[in-house]
Order: sequence, then structure tokens, then C-alpha cells
Amino acid sequence: MQIKSVGILKRAGDIMVSSVLLLLFSPVMLVIAIVLRCNGFSDVLFRQARPGRYGKLFTLLKFKTMKDSRDENGQLLPDVYRLTNLGRFLRKSSLDELPQLINVLKGDMSLIGPRPLLVEYLALYNDRQRMRHLVRPGITGWAQVNGRNAIRWEQKFELDVWYVEHCSFLLDMRILFKTIFTLLSRKGVNEEGEATIKKFTGN
Repeated sequence: MQIKSVGILKRAGDIMVSSVLLLLFSPVMLVIAIVLRCNGFSDVLFRQARPGRYGKLFTLLKFKTMKDSRDENGQLLPDVYRLTNLGRFLRKSSLDELPQLINVLKGDMSLIGPRPLLVEYLALYNDRQRMRHLVRPGITGWAQVNGRNAIRWEQKFELDVWYVEHCSFLLDMRILFKTIFTLLSRKGVNEEGEATIKKFTGN
């Protein structure tokens, strides 16, 4: 595998590009934060522990797209009832992902790599699927430009591992350009028939 050989160059590129993008998108992020507050979000950022490289946990940052509405027992309502129209727009445009540029700058994530998933999935992966954690997770990745949330979990994991086995500067550039097309098409944001995506329950 070529992971070590591209690691230093990849990290340098992450720092440079994420710094520039944070500077460019800071006005957009400010507007999103203000609009979220005006729409009843007391905290505009979603924070959640996610596994990074080698499974080490970090705090993922995103703009909130769902309200914290609860039932009479204090349990969160299903996603379909909490996802707002503004949240749908942020997800379809991927603007909710902008705070993850901070994660990239800190070194928790890379611009390109397997998406950071839920901590509870760590115990459900088989040995091959666990290989996705040999690299830093990314804002976009090979699975995201080949189906995003419209493909099965097993397909996603296989695409993630393929990326780990073939990672290179040229592949990252290919993913970057395909990401632009994916964002413009807005395809695969949600699993068919779901407000977001069904949880992974194991192989």
C-alpha cells in the first residue's frame, strides 16, 4: 500500500487547502449560522464523537440540520420529523459539511478519505472493512462520488477499502473533480425512502 508515501504530501495539501477554503467560506458560514439561529436552533453546530485514523476518536463538526424535538418521554423524535426544510437544503448542497474544514486543519480528518461514521459501527466491521481506518477520514471520498448514500453499506465499505489500497495524489484529484459534479447533481444525498440513511447493523 502507498499510504505512508503519500501521507506527508497529503497532509501538507490538507493544511493549505483547508486554510484557504475556511477563509473563502467564512462569510457563508457566518450567514448559515445566523439563519440557523433565526430558525430556532439554539446551537448551530452538531458535535459528535467519530472514529478517525486507527479508530482514534475525535469530535466531528457540522452545521445542525435537525432540531432536538422530543416526545412526551423525552426521546428524540425520528429523523423525518426533526429534519427541517433548511436542513434538507444544507444537506443537498453539502453546506452542512463546511465546519469539517476545521477538523481537517486540526488533523482529525483529511479533505479526501472514507467518511467518518458512527462509533457504534466499529464493533460491526469485518477485518477487511476495518481497513478503512488506516487513513484519515475525509469530507469526501471514493464512496461519496460513486453513489453516496444511495448504495448499500457493503458497497460503500468496499469502495472505502479500495481507496485505502490505491490512494495516491492522482486518485485524490480525480475524487475532487468528481465531487464537484456530485455536488452539482445533488444525487444520493438520502437513501431511497429515508429522511437520511438507515443505520449499519452488521454484515
